[in-house]
Amino acid sequence: MEMEREDKKINVWGARVHNLKNIDVEIPRNSLTVITGLSGSGKSSLAFDTLFAEGQRRYIETFSAYARNFLGNMERPDVDKITGLSPVISIEQKTTNRNPRSTVGTTTEIYDYLRLLYARAGTAYSYVTGEKMVKFTEENVIEMITHGYVGKRIYILAPLIRNRKGHYRELFESMRRKGYIYIRVDGEIKEITRGMKTDRYKNHNIEVVVDKMLVEDVSHERLTKSVQEAMKQGDGLIMVLDKDSDEGKLFSKRLMCPTSGVSYKDPAPNIFSFNSPEGACTRCKGLGYVSEIDLKRVIPDAKMNIHDGAIVPLGKYKNQMIFWQIDAILRKYDCDLKTPFKDIPQEAVDEILYGSLENVKIDRKLIHTSSDYFVAFDGIVKYLQTVMESDDSAAGKKWADQFLGTAVCPECKGQRLNQEARSYRIWDKNITEVADLDINDLKEWLEHVEEHMEPQQRKIAGEILKEIRTRVNFLLEVGLDYLSLNRQSATLSGGESQRIRLATQIGSQLVNVLYILDEPSIGLHQRDNDRLIRSLKELRDLGNTVIVVEHDEDMMRAADWIIDIGPKAGRKGGEVVFQGTPKEMLKSHTITADYLNGDRRIDVPSERRKGNGKHIRIFGARGNNLKHVDVDFPLGKLIVVTGVSGSGKSTLVNETLQPILSQHFYRSLKKPMPYDRVEGVDNIDKVVNVDQSPIGRTPRSNPATYTGVFSDIRSLFVNLPEAKIRGYKPGRFSFNVKGGRCEACGGNGYKTIEMNFLPDVMIPCEVCHGKRYNRETLEVRFKGKSIADVLDMTINQAVEFFENIPSILPKIKTLQDVGLGYIKLGQSSTTLSGGESQRVKLATELAKRDTGRTLYILDEPTTGLHFEDIRILMDVLRRLTDRGNTVIIIEHNMDVIKLADHVIDVGPEGGRGGGTILATGTPEEIVRSRQGYTTKYLAKSLKRSS
Repeated sequence: MEMEREDKKINVWGARVHNLKNIDVEIPRNSLTVITGLSGSGKSSLAFDTLFAEGQRRYIETFSAYARNFLGNMERPDVDKITGLSPVISIEQKTTNRNPRSTVGTTTEIYDYLRLLYARAGTAYSYVTGEKMVKFTEENVIEMITHGYVGKRIYILAPLIRNRKGHYRELFESMRRKGYIYIRVDGEIKEITRGMKTDRYKNHNIEVVVDKMLVEDVSHERLTKSVQEAMKQGDGLIMVLDKDSDEGKLFSKRLMCPTSGVSYKDPAPNIFSFNSPEGACTRCKGLGYVSEIDLKRVIPDAKMNIHDGAIVPLGKYKNQMIFWQIDAILRKYDCDLKTPFKDIPQEAVDEILYGSLENVKIDRKLIHTSSDYFVAFDGIVKYLQTVMESDDSAAGKKWADQFLGTAVCPECKGQRLNQEARSYRIWDKNITEVADLDINDLKEWLEHVEEHMEPQQRKIAGEILKEIRTRVNFLLEVGLDYLSLNRQSATLSGGESQRIRLATQIGSQLVNVLYILDEPSIGLHQRDNDRLIRSLKELRDLGNTVIVVEHDEDMMRAADWIIDIGPKAGRKGGEVVFQGTPKEMLKSHTITADYLNGDRRIDVPSERRKGNGKHIRIFGARGNNLKHVDVDFPLGKLIVVTGVSGSGKSTLVNETLQPILSQHFYRSLKKPMPYDRVEGVDNIDKVVNVDQSPIGRTPRSNPATYTGVFSDIRSLFVNLPEAKIRGYKPGRFSFNVKGGRCEACGGNGYKTIEMNFLPDVMIPCEVCHGKRYNRETLEVRFKGKSIADVLDMTINQAVEFFENIPSILPKIKTLQDVGLGYIKLGQSSTTLSGGESQRVKLATELAKRDTGRTLYILDEPTTGLHFEDIRILMDVLRRLTDRGNTVIIIEHNMDVIKLADHVIDVGPEGGRGGGTILATGTPEEIVRSRQGYTTKYLAKSLKRSS
């Protein structure tokens, strides 16, 4: 009986990973369980670092001793016992694929099925004439000859060369040795002689004569043998030539254009893959875009002359060959190096940029020779391309990159595939055109495509279409209807890539698996939340256990079981404050329950800010799906841009507004999406993009180094009497330079053990035991604490410790103010979540002196935040705005939207159905507009808060 009960749940006893305080947890199997709590309370420690880590360890233990030898043993999480654990699959957000070749279609495997569909049921058309391609079997050809050439004398020829240059001496000799007597060269039949050859510089058509016959006299056996031999020698191609009219007809075993004679290989799935040499466009190698020189960056100021540096990559005049060559070209056009660039004739500019057809004559005085000197000049563009290709150093690449732009590949027009692959169609669309459809439109296409197929094609395509439809429906269920299969994985948000993998997992139809998801609702409008919850329940109903680390209210209310970790974060967290059903939770009094009950709430401000009367206006924004919109950003306000997923929010703010401002203030190289004009940029003095990218890519980066407070802490230690006596300088207290750090681990505090194809394992350094410094450095103490002890403090501890040090306290206090009191000063940046990294950046900006004219841009700052954390964050942003700054937030969270002074609602749908501005104004005005989906949910939220 005990065994049976144990089977129905997952039990964790004595979990002590990170800040977990020896907790016991019970999770019903085949349930949807939500683990919630404040940021830093220990949710991820329980879900990923305990349950997932133990599941992975047990999986590796099933390998043979030989295999484990290569993998090493995974450390057991710090837990007494875990029972009832199924095989675990973790669907996190951090694993977004940055490979430009990875797309939604390749990730979900839908594109693989689509390739199979086109290979087996596609119709080929000639890329020369547009005609339908035809193919002939040997029987077809024999039948055509016996019926089409009655009473005629014919030659049966095997085509060897089609329109190619060469002397072909070896080919003629090879045919002579095989016993052939005649050959047709460029329409003329000749006897093959020893040493025979053609003009190597001309294009030729060459066919060998396999047989000649009068059609009615010939036996069927001889005709069959001759056709087979011709097909063999012609590699599937045969020509039948009428002797009297001298007219030849081509027939091919392969697909062939009946007019032009162009032939295709037999279609196979890899022909439709842009990741295969068989299918990729030869120009862009399957990427869809090419790098090209951006002339505006090469010559930004046409009023300057070349001598003074008009051509930026060359710089000012130097006594070098390239300047002598340019000078020689200019003299041909009655100009010189001191002529303003705008006054140089276009012909001369073209020669300077793209090279001269003739050799350039260099002035003999410059090179100190007695005779004229001529040299080829390839042009500035070729010079830059040569540098890019030949210089592999990071500095060389960076130098050349500043003059580069990307452009749609001129050959495939961005379709990534070669001509042949683009010429197969089903219902008038090639494979790229189908992969470019929104998932919604793709579903529509899939429903009706069979009506436009031949019966034979329909029979072949039935099973393939069934598989594609199933997978497309899963993508629709997780709210990704606005994406297309060709959308690059690198452009997806963390939430989108997680939901794509969720759709893929639902499609795999596994059972008896434990799925652990990390905030799948990120980036999802309230409208789409219901569909996501339905998908998770579907995964559960297949016979799986689904654990979701989540703060979303709808998800909590829909769960079968809730585990609330708390009560606070960091050292004050790590306990189970509640576990049970959502109904039972509403009766408890945890912080989470209080927000769900309405006992705690984020209050709406009594009045909205009026702003400073100034604006930034963008006119004619039309990037991605934006429909030529004009947008007004009133300054001195808290602005929230909202709308359903894929409506165009990020395109408007991150891809249009932010690059415009960054180019203006910082000469950023990132190009904004297309727009007509912008006004009011001078009304601000700087733009700060507080995004969720990591604050550092190496474990050496941490909040103390990022905020700059570490320099002040080192200065404090250097000025201590003990340090002065020893003559220590600031470098002594840095773990990045030799002197004070532990040299056994190079100041890392740990050693990395490479695990081949599993994540690397880090073990504490056996010399310094993770402290990073050597013994002498650690002997210098402030209030009894060494520099290593200070780095090991949480922000909350550090605020108390440094309360009387004015140079340090403000920077640490801002980290506490943004709700990061639980993280450690020296915590590796690689262990911080996207939301935590964003708040470290925000705190760094807060600690700086602002002018009151700064524009801050935040993209979904509520990622990973509990209701209470959102309240703290919004207090910080309120303070920033009260000082006269402007804050623009892209957000779906109603608690943030209701606090805005000005809302810009984009929509109404995602993808092609979005891209218009539905309503602007205060939250109350948005609700009154009754446009789009946001109004319904915002009205509810405002009602609850009033």
